[in-house]
Amino acid sequence: MLHATSESAAERVYAEVKEQILTNEIAGGELISEGEIAARCSVSRTPVREAFLRLETEGWMRLYPKRGALVVPIGEREIRDVIDARLLLERHAVRSVVTRPAATAGLVRGLRDNLAAHRRADAADIQEFSRIDAEFHQLIAAAGDNPLLSDFYATLGERHRRMTTASVHRDASIAPRILDDHRALLDAIESADADRFDELLAGHLVAVHDLPGHDLPGASA
Repeated sequence: MLHATSESAAERVYAEVKEQILTNEIAGGELISEGEIAARCSVSRTPVREAFLRLETEGWMRLYPKRGALVVPIGEREIRDVIDARLLLERHAVRSVVTRPAATAGLVRGLRDNLAAHRRADAADIQEFSRIDAEFHQLIAAAGDNPLLSDFYATLGERHRRMTTASVHRDASIAPRILDDHRALLDAIESADADRFDELLAGHLVAVHDLPGHDLPGASA
């Protein structure tokens, strides 16, 4: 529960509600009220209203006067757009990094550490699982040695986390599939096989997020 001061109440409510949306504690399609959140966070309705307006501006919810706020579900178009962007950025990064042996070795070490942490994580802690999953892919994007692209990739992180959390909630077999896929992606990078990485990444993303692969660039049908 939040114990907000008048100065920070709206910011704290915003952060709390947004985190609950990203981790599926407040699911897409759910209608929540200002009064409900105000009681939960021990604040008045005014900071809740401010937080809701900010979340609406960012596209996380739609406000309906006298009814409440609808948490926007993850739409198929959003999934396709995020996956498309991730394919482009991660593939570009890997094609860059595999031409630099020292950079490849450093990335492989980081990915191994990440995968070890992922395997140690409590499978029931979906919030932590999705955080480590996003970190794995962010390490790849950052290794491309293009700060502009890496920074853009980071902006996808929240949507990435929400999509992964929803997928793991939907199907318990997704979590072990992610770990196996990450191991294969790591192996492709260590072998400096960018073509293999391209193929594996497309298969990984369309399977985890339940999309037909033939509709995405470079994905197998």
